[in-house]
Amino acid sequence: MEKEKAYKILALQEGVSNSEAKSMIDRGLVYVGNKKVMIARGDIDARTMFRVEKIEKIRPIFENDDMIVVDKPAHVNSDEIERQFKPAVLLHRLDRETSGVLMLVKNEEFRQKAIKEFKQDNVYKEYIAWVEGIIAEPVEVDKPILTQKKNNKAYSNVSSKGKPARTEIFPDIVSANKTKIKCIIHHGRTHQIRTHLRYIDHPIIGDEQYGGRRAKRVMLHAYKVRLLGMEFVAQEPKTFVNFE
Repeated sequence: MEKEKAYKILALQEGVSNSEAKSMIDRGLVYVGNKKVMIARGDIDARTMFRVEKIEKIRPIFENDDMIVVDKPAHVNSDEIERQFKPAVLLHRLDRETSGVLMLVKNEEFRQKAIKEFKQDNVYKEYIAWVEGIIAEPVEVDKPILTQKKNNKAYSNVSSKGKPARTEIFPDIVSANKTKIKCIIHHGRTHQIRTHLRYIDHPIIGDEQYGGRRAKRVMLHAYKVRLLGMEFVAQEPKTFVNFE
């Protein structure tokens, strides 16, 4: 059986460059049957046929002289969106597999005003997630978070040495051994929702880094943001609505 690197077979199959094929695998878009291909450089049967998930289009939600707000698809880095909407710059970030409201700003004056609102915890941020296990009652996690970087990858933990972080959790739908929840976050630390949900033993489905089972994506969506009297909503993706 002839073997070849996964990204090389994919590049041939899809008619793309090797680096583009590697990027598709790294984003978590490539499957063999229902199994996600995890390692781009892994050796695999040269006759393997891949299935590639398509990325949804980036949909602008709002634009004025100060800002552009988009509905970020999963599997796309925030930086890529910034490059697409230059000269606007990111006001905040969403993790690669998190979808939803992402805000970019067009001028420094507005950016400073908005950053002040974030620092003073005046920005309302509401997320939707599917988590492991059953959450029957609202829960509040008020635990400091410490973030460390390892191999250019951020990892957060609940730690007394960390910065203040508060997450309000409200159950919405219970289905089998999982719960759809609404989260409202205060402070907004790196991986805050993911860290707090793991801390209470309800990791987000698809969030393998923080103890969730494997899925097509991390099931976390930034649904609603209120900033300086404006409200932005990114409708929840079909995968969330039909996730039973």
